[in-house]
Amino acid sequence: MTSPVRFERHDDILVIISDSPPVNALGAGVRDGLHAGVSQGIADPAVKAMVIRCDGKTFFAGADITEFGKPPAGASLHEVIAMMDSSEKPIVAAIHGTALGGGCEVALSCHYRVAVPSAVMGLPEVKLGLLPGAGGTQRLPRIVGVKAALEMVAIGDPIPAKKAAEVGLVDRVVGEDSLEADAIAFAREIADTRPIPRVRDKTVAPDPEAVEAFKKANGRKMRGFDAPAANIACVVAASELPFDEGMKFERDEFMKLMTGTQSAAQRHLFFAERQAAKIDDIDPKTTPLRPINKVGVIGAGTMGGGISMNFLSAGIPVTIVEMQQDALDRGTGVMRKNYEASAAKGRIKPDAPEKAMGLLTPTLSLDDLADCDLIIEAVYENMDVKKELFGKLDAIAKPGAILASNTSYLNVDEIAASTKRPEDVLGMHFFSPANVMRLLEVVRGEKTAKDVLATVMALAKKIRKVAVVAGVCHGFIGNRMLSPRQIEANKLLMEGATPAQIDKVHVDFGMPMGPFQMADLAGVDIGWHRDPSRIESIRDALAAEGRWGQKKSAGYYDYDEKRNATLSPRALEIIEEFRSKSNLPKREITDQEIIERTLYSMVNEGALILEEGKAQRASDIDVVWIMGYGWPVYRGGPMFWAQTEGLPKVVAGLEKHGFKVAESLKTAAENGSPLK
Repeated sequence: MTSPVRFERHDDILVIISDSPPVNALGAGVRDGLHAGVSQGIADPAVKAMVIRCDGKTFFAGADITEFGKPPAGASLHEVIAMMDSSEKPIVAAIHGTALGGGCEVALSCHYRVAVPSAVMGLPEVKLGLLPGAGGTQRLPRIVGVKAALEMVAIGDPIPAKKAAEVGLVDRVVGEDSLEADAIAFAREIADTRPIPRVRDKTVAPDPEAVEAFKKANGRKMRGFDAPAANIACVVAASELPFDEGMKFERDEFMKLMTGTQSAAQRHLFFAERQAAKIDDIDPKTTPLRPINKVGVIGAGTMGGGISMNFLSAGIPVTIVEMQQDALDRGTGVMRKNYEASAAKGRIKPDAPEKAMGLLTPTLSLDDLADCDLIIEAVYENMDVKKELFGKLDAIAKPGAILASNTSYLNVDEIAASTKRPEDVLGMHFFSPANVMRLLEVVRGEKTAKDVLATVMALAKKIRKVAVVAGVCHGFIGNRMLSPRQIEANKLLMEGATPAQIDKVHVDFGMPMGPFQMADLAGVDIGWHRDPSRIESIRDALAAEGRWGQKKSAGYYDYDEKRNATLSPRALEIIEEFRSKSNLPKREITDQEIIERTLYSMVNEGALILEEGKAQRASDIDVVWIMGYGWPVYRGGPMFWAQTEGLPKVVAGLEKHGFKVAESLKTAAENGSPLK
């Protein structure tokens, strides 16, 4: 095989070039090529310095993910980096595109770094539950200091070339279109400089104040995760230990993370996200996509406005329809305020709000949707309302237009049947706030055409959503699995648990909030029958007293003017009164029982969803729950978590509480096989 790395002599400078599309990943061939190139440069007396650069769109973008889980082959990254570090001739990294993970560690082991203005550098391993394992946590602090290093390794966000130069990570920002020439010229400048500035020879002073400030500022974001703490410990070690001891410390911490369940969960999610985009029976190479040049959205409320913003931000014109002018004005006003708030915080460019809003056409007439390629309704969750609307759209929309419902629960096939083009209809279930939440459940109807599904899945990527295909069933994937959790949580209240106990179990598990905190946030009155004299549940009893949640400062909890929650004696009285009237005995409920009944029951429902073919794969379910419902990333989603919990344990817990266990779950537990 031809090596992906070649060498070119420019008089006394050896340029080592990687050409391994698409991202110059540090696979075995690239590592061997780098090893050979540096060896040649060291051995050739005519070479005074070396430059390492990459062809294509990027510098080394990180490890080769196809090697994950396989036996090691070729020179290790540690060997390559050690050789570069110890070279008696200076090496310059010439960076464009992204230098991430192992790519950044290669750059750190070079003696100098130059970069084009558009380049970014980063060590994002923490996002996979890991830490940089080839010296990144030891070299980076020695170059940029403890404070900047903590941000890069324990949060994992990359930094642009300008910032990298400010903190000392890049020695020179060079011309965008003259990287190689400028890098060679720089190499000549420093070729005779001695001693060679090896990072391993540098020291960095301890900075306990910076460490404590970082922990305090990011404590909430890092709660429950193992990897950030390990990354922080390694940066501290770099400031307290000699280099070789620090490298050993890094290696030990890396192995703890690599063999732990959290990193396995986060790596599972990494691949699950990519897998979710694939549709089992559709070949993207042979399925033509429908052009989507203009989108229509019906409803300018919270959902409709948020949905519209996704397309406007991607540069796709939107026509938004409302029934009344004041509702239309209010909705578009909120959209503008959201854009302006993002611009004020520096999240988008200052001119972005005007550009986005300039693509919006507000109207009170459905007829103005006639030229749209995709129309999404975001109206009241009522089947009759939606069927009537789709009947109207059938007459208005042009041939080939895709018609989508943002329904959370309703039968998409029934909605599609109200048109003469059911093949053009599907569900696009956005999550609130729709302009922020990354998940999109794409609901495939019985008659949805393959090119319609493929088009919407591709469009989801364009509007920066993680799309998952779901089949038609009540609640699809996410809300269907939410239902047994809510049912069991309410049963547990009736049997003696308190809202605070149940919510604490879920928050301690890693959820952002528990079932009753969520109910108070969403509104206890949502879906309530509005008859105060009809008390059929605890929720009815709370709602009848006006305890509608945060918006009324009272629900399952009491709230102050800043919506801070406190335990509510009155809510506990209402619960006890209703329980007593139901003649149910009160007993002690353990935290483990809460987990078994509220979380194991979700896993069971997920297994049923898979059995019925309403999800393509177990990992899709995990993506839905992590992206849309706040399932802790470090637990990998409910189906992955069930494997780490132990399927026999899950089955036993379900059977103990009288659940009918899904056959596929029982079989997997008996056979020791994974849920698929």
